[in-house]
Amino acid sequence: MKKIILILAISFSTAAVFTSCREEKSGVEQAADDVEDAAEEAGEEIEDAVD
Repeated sequence: MKKIILILAISFSTAAVFTSCREEKSGVEQAADDVEDAAEEAGEEIEDAVD
């Protein structure tokens, strides 16, 4: 019985460590990425229009 509880505790601890280490972007970083993507798309559209 003790082994089962120990295995479950270790499994839970391992899962908690790996899920808590994810890096999330802040609102400012996300907005900067969106602006960069929009600028790249606009540049591609301009190049296509010139051709």
